[in-house]
Amino acid sequence: MKKVIFTTAAPAPIGPYSQAVLSGNTLYTSGQIALHPETGELVTANIQEEAEQVMQNMKAVLAAAGMTFDHVVKSTIFIMDMNDFGAINSVYGAYFNEETAPARETVQVACLPKNVNVEISMIAVL
Repeated sequence: MKKVIFTTAAPAPIGPYSQAVLSGNTLYTSGQIALHPETGELVTANIQEEAEQVMQNMKAVLAAAGMTFDHVVKSTIFIMDMNDFGAINSVYGAYFNEETAPARETVQVACLPKNVNVEISMIAVL
């Protein structure tokens, strides 16, 4: 059985998908980009602010499912430019304890929705 997770504290989906789906005790999130949930505007002044907005959006989705970053077991980071890896990793790392951080891959891609620089998805378990 699955339960669709939705919160107004994160951007509404811009297509036929859910912010997240809870199946049993496992949460599968859709990728989050740097859309501000209240204004619908992209936060792209610099890569750090963009990554911060992505993580805040993900935090809201996790919270809507009764979870935190401590529940995350796997992350996927999609970036447009691998030269931004250090800045994105610095922001991302602030949300996790290094000793218990989730598994992760980071992939450079050719294009992301709305031409953003970073998108992150996660899997979390209660």
